Amino acid sequence: MTKKTNSGLKIICLNRKASFNYFFEDLHEAGIILRGSEIKSVRNGKVNIAESYVIERDGELFLVNSHISSYKQASYANHNPIQERKLLLNKKEINRVIGKMQREGFTIIPTKMYFKKGKAKIEIAVAKGKKKFDKRQTIKRRDWDRAKARYFRKS
Repeated sequence: MTKKTNSGLKIICLNRKASFNYFFEDLHEAGIILRGSEIKSVRNGKVNIAESYVIERDGELFLVNSHISSYKQASYANHNPIQERKLLLNKKEINRVIGKMQREGFTIIPTKMYFKKGKAKIEIAVAKGKKKFDKRQTIKRRDWDRAKARYFRKS
């Protein structure tokens, strides 16, 4: 599922459910600490961030519940597919994100993972969860746009 865009980014995986389940407040680009076998699996596109989220521990951010498959050619030093991975941000950005998460009730979720200049990056969003009626409204708007496009194609 890798596709190349014009901006020099090679997208590895997207979290499509995130925009349906959350309202995005801020988007931040973060580096991610990966081991050798993990980066090999990422380059093969064996990543899933659909159910993952970010937690704060001791003033640092960690990606939890992301799945990077084991690399088959790795020796005994293969990695654990669902371990926590540390995210790399500036201290000022970390403090801003943690402050929003603690005071205003936001959560931090990853939206996409990509390569930028050969380095694995992850885009995280400070987001607030949608209620059930917000999701219904999103579905209604999507259906209306689809019907409108179908009508204009026919006429």
